Amino acid sequence: MMTDPIADLLGRIRNAAMARHELTRLPASKLKKSVAELLKQEGYVSDVRQEEWGPKKHQTLTIVLKYSTTGSNERTSAFQGIRRVSRPGRRVYVGHDEIPRVLSGLGISILSTSHGLMTDKEARRQKVGGELLCEVW
Repeated sequence: MMTDPIADLLGRIRNAAMARHELTRLPASKLKKSVAELLKQEGYVSDVRQEEWGPKKHQTLTIVLKYSTTGSNERTSAFQGIRRVSRPGRRVYVGHDEIPRVLSGLGISILSTSHGLMTDKEARRQKVGGELLCEVW
C-alpha cells in the first residue's frame, strides 16, 4: 500500500529525468493525472496519457518527459528541481496571500484548493488558498 501517491509521482518523474528516459509509467489516479496535466500545461512535460498497459491491462499514466538540448548534444530536463512540500506527516496549508513564490516567480507551486488543483499564479488570481502540494522549478 502506498501512503503518498504524489511523492511517488514526483519521484518517478525526477528519477526518469535524471536517467534521461523518454517516458515513465505509473499506476493511474485522478489526482496524479491532474498534477501531471498541470505540469504539461506549464511546459515541464511533453505529454500525459492514460492507457491500459501490461499483460493484465492495468490503467497506467504515461508521462512523456521534455528535454532541451545544449550545444554539446547533451539533453537537460525542462525542470531543474521538483519537491514535495505537504506530506502525510506534515500538511502545509496556505492562504491566497501566503502562497510562496518559487525562484521569484520562475517556478510554480501546485495547490489543492476547493476549486480543484491549480498553480500558484491561478490561485492568487482567484484569491483561493489550499494545501501546497509541490514546487517545480
